[in-house]
Parts: sequence; C-alpha cells; structure tokens
Amino acid sequence: MGRDVLSKIIYGARISVIIAGISILVSGALGTVLGLVAGYFGGWIDAIIMRLVDISLSIPIVLFALVLASVLGPSQTTVVTVVVVLLWSRYARLIRGETLTVVIQDYILRAKVSGSSDMRIIFKHVLPNVANSLLVLATLQVGFVIILEATLSFLGAGIPRPTPAWGLMVADGRDLVISAWWVSLFPGIAIMLVVLGMNLLGDWLRDRLDPKQRQI
Repeated sequence: MGRDVLSKIIYGARISVIIAGISILVSGALGTVLGLVAGYFGGWIDAIIMRLVDISLSIPIVLFALVLASVLGPSQTTVVTVVVVLLWSRYARLIRGETLTVVIQDYILRAKVSGSSDMRIIFKHVLPNVANSLLVLATLQVGFVIILEATLSFLGAGIPRPTPAWGLMVADGRDLVISAWWVSLFPGIAIMLVVLGMNLLGDWLRDRLDPKQRQI
C-alpha cells in the first residue's frame, strides 16, 4: 500500500513500550504485595493466595485473550488486562519464596520484639531485601510482554487496526511473503532484537545484583 515500514516500526515501538510498562507496573505491584503478605503471614492467607496463583498459572493464554477480546473488543486495555491477569502470579510466587527466606532472619525477629508493626517490617525490612529479584524478574518479563502483545495483535485479539503494532505488521505481511517480504521481516526483526536485548539485560542484572553470581 506504499506505507513507510520504518515509520510504522518506530511508532509500533511506542505502543509496545507503553503496554509493557503499564502491564509490568500493575502486575508487579499486585504480585509483590500479595507475595509479601503470603510469605510474611503464612497460614490460611498464604494458602488462599497460592491457590489463586495456581489458578492464574493454569489459564491458557491465547484462549483467555480471545475470550476477553470477544467480550471487551480488541484494544490496548484488553491486552493490558490479559497481561496483568497472567503475570501477577509470577511475581507473587517469586516474592513469596524470597520473603520466606527473609522473615526467619534475626533482624526481623528483633524488629518484632521491639514492637514494630507488621506493615512497617514488610515495607522497611522485607521489601528492600527482595527488590533485586523483583527488578530482575520485571526486566525479563518485558520481552515476554512484547511477544504476547505481538501474538495477540497477530491473532486479532490485541491492538486493533489501523494502529501500527508489530504484531499487526507481521500479520499484514503474511500473505505478501513472496512479493513484499520486508513487510513482515523487519517488524519480526524488531521484536527479536528488543526481546533479546531485554533478556540479556535481565541476565546481566541478575549476575550483577546477586552476590552468589559475582565473580571474585
């Protein structure tokens, strides 16, 4: 159709970054709070939250997205909702595990004996000690969110036309692979480079922030 592929890729990058940022911020905040509460208090609270995590992890991604898109219609809100529903459980499970190793430390017990409230202990003593793991997971999830958004857009359950999105660009060029291969190739390369770059950044942060991974 004579449209500038490079301009659409650049504009589509903005869409992907916005969706990834909002989705990871919301799902990360929700999952972190629930993970801290589950790991700190334990008991029936932990059991309920972990069963919700199991339910969330068992949801088929594509099927859930298609059902939600048919109800709400394809939009950025639909994509963000799907990502939040699917991602918060990963944060909750990770943060819960990290919290369980922190709450048994002596300084936590001393804080309880000194009369500090549970919320003060959670956000002042526990959260800073799990922040590194949270940062690494959030970085690694950027690539997953971009691929998921592109997949949903490719299937017609994500970003609606005519908004330029990488998944839509790949879908538009699937029937033109022989005559106009660049329509699908360059958006695919953009997705690959961004996902690879974020995964490498996440691996670097993990090695940098984890004392066990550092080389002397």
